[in-house]
Amino acid sequence: MAKPILEKTIDQLRVSVFQTNAEMGAAAAAEATAIIARAIRERGEANVILATGNSQLSFLTALRATPEIDWGKVVVFHMDEYIGIDPEHPASFPKFLRTHFFSYVNVKAFYPVSGQASSVEATIAEYARLLRAHPADLCACGYGENGHLAFNDPPFADFSDPVLAKVVRLDDASRRQQVGEGHFKALSEVPTHAITLTVPALLAAQRVLCLVPEARKANAVKRALTGAISEDCPGSVLRRTPHAHLFLDRDSAGETVK
Repeated sequence: MAKPILEKTIDQLRVSVFQTNAEMGAAAAAEATAIIARAIRERGEANVILATGNSQLSFLTALRATPEIDWGKVVVFHMDEYIGIDPEHPASFPKFLRTHFFSYVNVKAFYPVSGQASSVEATIAEYARLLRAHPADLCACGYGENGHLAFNDPPFADFSDPVLAKVVRLDDASRRQQVGEGHFKALSEVPTHAITLTVPALLAAQRVLCLVPEARKANAVKRALTGAISEDCPGSVLRRTPHAHLFLDRDSAGETVK
């Protein structure tokens, strides 16, 4: 296992920088494996929240390959879904997890957020009920290019949100990121609204691992680690989250973490 090229604590947040994206993903997967395995030993089951998107691929690839987890004892949630998207669209987040994770491991249960539900409010209420019934042992997340956590974009993020999930209007920066990553061909194709877990719902997990590779995320990392802790950069909240661990590669760390 590759060792970090740099480790430090910024406020209450542990930060580890690795030479490459692959090394970062493998290290985060090793820590996630230990968290999941411990929960299974102690309770017979582990509950995890997984992020989606290109930044998570090295982590998911390493995690699905570990022989140390009995996946039949793991319940999986995810963070967000576009409202109105076809569940078979390549940009659908449950579709992403089925392609990159569940086609390799058989979990006890996967609870996807439906973007096509006839009643969005009923979908949100049911997802909140399931989250309360399965308190998360682990949340694996990332930052968006605008610093968002899940789809809690800077204009709408609330560190004290009273609900676990809600409907949000997507910031244009988030929508452009989805085009840039190749999930949609044009901005006009990207949905304008989504269902997302809130910031408090994500941070309620016993452990939070945040994976932010690639140079295109370097500015978000800089703002989150050196700017004010505020909803203007949602990822900054991790600096006051002692049970969180931020994983970077050399490109995303840039000149920020030295």
